[in-house]
Amino acid sequence: MSMKPPATVLLGDFILYAIARHGTAPAFIDDRGQTSYSEFGAMVAQALARLEALGLPEGATIAQLSENCTRQYALMAAAYIGGYRSLTLHAKGGREDQAYILEDSGAAVLVGGETMIAAAIELAAMRGIACYSHEACAGAERFWPDGAPAQPLPSRAKGGAESIIRLAYTGGTTGRPKGVMLSNRALAANTVMALTRIDFPSQIRFLCPAPISHGAGSIVLPTLIRGGTVILQREFSTAGFAAAAKRHRATVSWMVPTMIGALLDDPQLPDDALESIETLIYSGAPMEPARVIEAVERFGPVFVQCYGQSEAPNTLLILDKAAHREAPDAAGTPFPFIEIELRDEQGAVVEPGEVGEICVRGQLVMSGYHARPEETAEVLDDGWLRTGDLARVGADGRYRIVGRAKDMIITGGFNVFPAEVEAIMARDPAVSSVAVFGTPDRKWGERVTALLVPRAGCDVDPDRLRAAVREAKGPVHVPKAIFTTDALPKTGLGKPDKVAMRRLYAESGG
Repeated sequence: MSMKPPATVLLGDFILYAIARHGTAPAFIDDRGQTSYSEFGAMVAQALARLEALGLPEGATIAQLSENCTRQYALMAAAYIGGYRSLTLHAKGGREDQAYILEDSGAAVLVGGETMIAAAIELAAMRGIACYSHEACAGAERFWPDGAPAQPLPSRAKGGAESIIRLAYTGGTTGRPKGVMLSNRALAANTVMALTRIDFPSQIRFLCPAPISHGAGSIVLPTLIRGGTVILQREFSTAGFAAAAKRHRATVSWMVPTMIGALLDDPQLPDDALESIETLIYSGAPMEPARVIEAVERFGPVFVQCYGQSEAPNTLLILDKAAHREAPDAAGTPFPFIEIELRDEQGAVVEPGEVGEICVRGQLVMSGYHARPEETAEVLDDGWLRTGDLARVGADGRYRIVGRAKDMIITGGFNVFPAEVEAIMARDPAVSSVAVFGTPDRKWGERVTALLVPRAGCDVDPDRLRAAVREAKGPVHVPKAIFTTDALPKTGLGKPDKVAMRRLYAESGG
């Protein structure tokens, strides 16, 4: 008997399709071994049964703090299928941020990975919620029951097109992360757009050295739909990546530019290290044009750049493999099924060749910021999202990003908001005032740089400042350069003049 087609295809329906379609084929490989599609389906069914046994209602937020592993994605899949909200904390984030995100999201439970469970137990205790572990350990009950699942997978995912199924937290100028609400509509569109436009090979063996909790996770479902295999690495290293690529004959990967730079700069890397890779997607930050050319010359025309942001994930602009030699400075052309306009500060569309803010509209766009209606209204208007990024369109039709309307720093593929770091450094008793900004860095794209004014009679301790930032925000936010001045440069309006600050930094020999 044929099944009645759903009125709306939800993200969880894609996962259920992949499980049913590909059966005994290998779906995942992680540190604990290989998992077939059927075995993965049983894992998802176990997770669904456990969430129901815990009495969690639809729409409850299921948080994870985990390294890359198959069980991590199985729990994410269960959340999508069961109509819950998946929240995956940044494994390298600061405890202060992680605790705030758990509170702001109203997370019902927290599940910790094998290497993250101690931190997860601490965070759950701070929040007063239950903590479970992916693997057996002391101090937390194992989330996964032994034996076969008590019930089969459902035939359809729960929820509707506008149901929120993921909270993705991004930094904010107020100093607190904001929860981006992503619906079935947005994430299903993201999947369809990736499959439609990215040049995937016929056989996808996706080697994933970056956290699936963030951007790299967007390639997992397209891989599963195509019947491919996801190969998960817990940590990135050039030697580890090269060995895994060779061992598994990986054909696809996803990286931030810093990772590509590490491969280029490793003198021990074999010439054939990426021999099997046919498509290497990079995202999360711009890449210097000279490095783009160097990468293509070293590893071949395998690179695909995807531009997006948390509010419209991953699939706004794409620079194809062939375009990397002729336009290494470009972000690319629009993905299908999305509208893009460049607008001035008054909201008018700019003339061709002029710089404007990238504004987008389409199924991909977020529903808003969790519990922040005013900040949502600042960036969403009649379905149009203001990205905060500035660009121009060249005669070749390609978009080139020239800056950011906001002062966000992108270092190693991660977003750092200066106000967050400034607030922490300003707590130090030796600091009178401080400004944080990005400066060019060959390895990281941008480095976090701090200019500060010491209090009279005080000596600034850079190590103490770095330690404070590391504790609150994690290592990504730690300033790589700290220098002092008598007074922060200001504009005529009395605002911090970060152009002048960058000039001061350059003149200081930075």
